[in-house]
Amino acid sequence: MIDYRMDAAAVLCRTATALHGIVSAVDPENGAVKVHIMPEGIESGWIPDAAGVAAGDLRIARPNCVGSHVLLLPIDGDAEHLAIVGVVFDAVVTPPVSRVTGKVAQPGELLIQTGCGTPPLAEGGQPGAQAATDSWWHMLPKGLFYGSGSVSVAIEFDKITWKAGEAVMIFGSDGLRVSGVDIVSDQDVKAGVHSMTGHVHSNGNQGANTGTAIG
Repeated sequence: MIDYRMDAAAVLCRTATALHGIVSAVDPENGAVKVHIMPEGIESGWIPDAAGVAAGDLRIARPNCVGSHVLLLPIDGDAEHLAIVGVVFDAVVTPPVSRVTGKVAQPGELLIQTGCGTPPLAEGGQPGAQAATDSWWHMLPKGLFYGSGSVSVAIEFDKITWKAGEAVMIFGSDGLRVSGVDIVSDQDVKAGVHSMTGHVHSNGNQGANTGTAIG
């Protein structure tokens, strides 16, 4: 008597399933990577990298780097033809921490950040240090925040705030305010009809008590 259950089990065990891998080489020009397939550590050939966004003529590229932890799926169940379908966070490659909130992105938020530190390149290695001059873009329910190094922009419901070092400029419904630096212009500045460089006073610009500007 033939027990086909053993044959069925053997076929099932040979069916390729989702795999975890670590990127070992990158070809950004062709959108391809090589991956060490875990847990065996066998290196794949060149396989398609996961796209950021590819929707018609809208495309966002974010190539993986060496050390990225990725999820692989076989194409048509063929374990020799794999494609990256996702990048995963874990205890080694952790989510970025926002410069706005000091926390990782929460549900309902979108955080893009550079300079998070390169993934470890070998088993047991340490991630690279976070860059001191990174760039970020964080969308929150309360507004949109982005910047690079010491320069930042905050767009909230009732105002926009620009910061560059010690300089701060805030524009809102109550007007424009600048603090921390001098305001320098190579052109004239006007308040209503009065020129900063060409106005005259009620006393003809004579003496210390100039009075109100009249033109």
